[in-house]
Amino acid sequence: MKTLSHLLILVTLIMVPTNKGAVAMDDSRNTPLPAIGLALGSGGAGGLAHIAMLRVFDDLGVKPAGIAGTSIGAVIGALYAAGLSAAEIEEIFTEFGGSSLDVLSRLITPNAELTLTALLKIGNDGGAFDPGGFLEFLADKVEARRFEDLAIPLKVVATDYWTGKTVVLDQGDLFSAVQASMAVPGLFSPVQHDQQLLIDGGTSNPLPFDLLLKSHDLVVAIDVSRSRTRPEDQQVDSLDLLLGSFTMMQQSIIAARMEATQPDIYIKPEIHDIRMLHFNRIEEVLEQAKPAASELKSRLLKYQKNEE
Repeated sequence: MKTLSHLLILVTLIMVPTNKGAVAMDDSRNTPLPAIGLALGSGGAGGLAHIAMLRVFDDLGVKPAGIAGTSIGAVIGALYAAGLSAAEIEEIFTEFGGSSLDVLSRLITPNAELTLTALLKIGNDGGAFDPGGFLEFLADKVEARRFEDLAIPLKVVATDYWTGKTVVLDQGDLFSAVQASMAVPGLFSPVQHDQQLLIDGGTSNPLPFDLLLKSHDLVVAIDVSRSRTRPEDQQVDSLDLLLGSFTMMQQSIIAARMEATQPDIYIKPEIHDIRMLHFNRIEEVLEQAKPAASELKSRLLKYQKNEE
């Protein structure tokens, strides 16, 4: 009799579903999505389009199981991994984007109470500007200070200047890692990390979906590397030449990596006429990102229905 009771208990436990490997799902659907890895790429102010993509996850009630981010992707990825919603992140950048910053002429056009003038100080260590004020501004918005404090595992991508190799940061101080990932050469100072001198991760891995392939069932990559628009007068100023060349390099790296392996879902928002530092034009970026957000939502729903 005792053996029979034990057998009944065992059968009951086998039949009851467990939460092992569970992922968030849209309550209106019966089929959960697989564990999703989300790669957020480099792209300056055009990377504000990431917010529109995160809004899709929020609308579907889905949380990525892991995030990898480079440069602006690391910035926004850190905020999202810390527990902020897409709407809250949008509010932060709306507050921050009070002005347009021209690095070479250092002309600031303030049109809001909080401007880049107050957040970016003139740098003296390998960069035109010191992003310390900006990082402090972000840190005030979240409780997390270390990777270990995050609600979603996060990998932040930087590059070792001395070796040219990608450096993946996923433990220890969160905002020093973000600072390294966004250290665009010539604009922001590099970050010393042990024996490494870290610069913007976009110089080696601008769309780090490869970091998620082995550990996630479904990998989504958001490529926000910007396109270049030919002006009517055919003239290009020094700033656009500098940043445009940096973008071309990143696009070449992404293309080479995509030939070797690809994410399950690749989304590239078409963002036009937005320069790298136009954080004051967040509404325009999010408006332009709407078609890509719709595409992402459609493709996620297809996976949810097992149609892909």
